[in-house]
Amino acid sequence: MFEGEIERERERERQRIMGNGSRARGVVMKTLLLIGGALLLKRLTKSTTRWDHTRLVAQSLTGQKFSRDQASRDPDNYFNIRLMTCPAAEMVDGSNVLYFEQAFWRTPQKPFRQRFYMVKPCPKELRCDVEVSSYAIRDVEEYRNFCDRPKDQRPLPEEVIGDIAEHLTTIYLKRCERGKRCLYEGSTPPGGFPNSWNGATYCTSELAIVKNNEIHTWDRGYDDDGNQVWGAKEGPYEFKPVPASSFNGMLSPLNFPFQQSMEKRIEGSFVLQD
Repeated sequence: MFEGEIERERERERQRIMGNGSRARGVVMKTLLLIGGALLLKRLTKSTTRWDHTRLVAQSLTGQKFSRDQASRDPDNYFNIRLMTCPAAEMVDGSNVLYFEQAFWRTPQKPFRQRFYMVKPCPKELRCDVEVSSYAIRDVEEYRNFCDRPKDQRPLPEEVIGDIAEHLTTIYLKRCERGKRCLYEGSTPPGGFPNSWNGATYCTSELAIVKNNEIHTWDRGYDDDGNQVWGAKEGPYEFKPVPASSFNGMLSPLNFPFQQSMEKRIEGSFVLQD
């Protein structure tokens, strides 16, 4: 009987040791899971580099977009503008060079603004993610409807780089805060950049990369007294991709009767060449 009691005591001790071991293993496993999760999160966070942001911005700018919806809602303040952007070259440092043009929707073959965009990561000392700089083109006629042409009929990348002329503006983009509709947003620095079109002495630009491949742009020119002398006054232009199925319908003059005199009302409302 005494021996049976000893055996039961040994069994209880063994169970207690096993229980403590299970709890210890559980604590170890939880600790390993926490450490592993932290390392994974760190790797995921690090996986998005400044060049990843640059590529995303360049891709978002690329393509054919229209301000059709905005012009339909507010024809007194906005025109239906076609915006067309495509890759043109890549610099030695990896910066993306995009060709950009704007035209009235009825006359896409006659762009009124042509630019090169250079998209690259912001310098580390600046609090931004991507910078988008615009440059004049040495011979704009050579690049008219660049994106609409077959690739073998476009200037070569080395020719593009040689045709990048004077620097015009730079917009510094930051990632948008969580919960906002945009992905990136930014503007030119305070004071903008020199500009002489239509009596202006300087200009400012704002850019937002929005979800669904939509972009918002707001370019404005000001005189010495701070009066706005060109550009939209009510807010940024909103450019959206147009599905091919709805493109033909958009071309119907019945959809935009107010656009027939659009060219005559352009001055002072939308800059032609800044």
